Amino acid sequence: MAIGKTDDKNLNALIETYKARLKHYVKFDLEIIPDIKNVKNLSEKQQKEKEGELLLKKLQATDQLILLDDKGKDFTSVEFSKYLQKKMNSGIKQLVFVIGGPFGFSETVYKKAQGKVSFSKMTFSHQMIRLFVVEQIYRGFTILKNEPYHHE
Repeated sequence: MAIGKTDDKNLNALIETYKARLKHYVKFDLEIIPDIKNVKNLSEKQQKEKEGELLLKKLQATDQLILLDDKGKDFTSVEFSKYLQKKMNSGIKQLVFVIGGPFGFSETVYKKAQGKVSFSKMTFSHQMIRLFVVEQIYRGFTILKNEPYHHE
């Protein structure tokens, strides 16, 4: 799940490529929550709260919410694949990774989350990180299946 659409057609094409590849392993969807309108009239906190409300409305009671956050746990690709396997083995119905808006997440969203994952200490655009997340989930499944996509 992510806040705001990706307007770069090249990024969209790559995201769609990995989404199609993922269908061989797992049911996968990238849900986009529309940008908040009139953000110039809102403080950072108000914007995070409004985005958080929209995000939390989309969740089911059985979903496990994982935030993509720079203060989250760091993984190598192999470690991330094991993390995915552990989550799948735990019996959860749906694992939901969320990319926040430009200012991150509200306190309400942090309290609701069952985990945080960091993809880097660097900051990436909210549009590019979508591609990285989808590719790493795909990579994780190829690692779990011992397929030749990932090289160590």
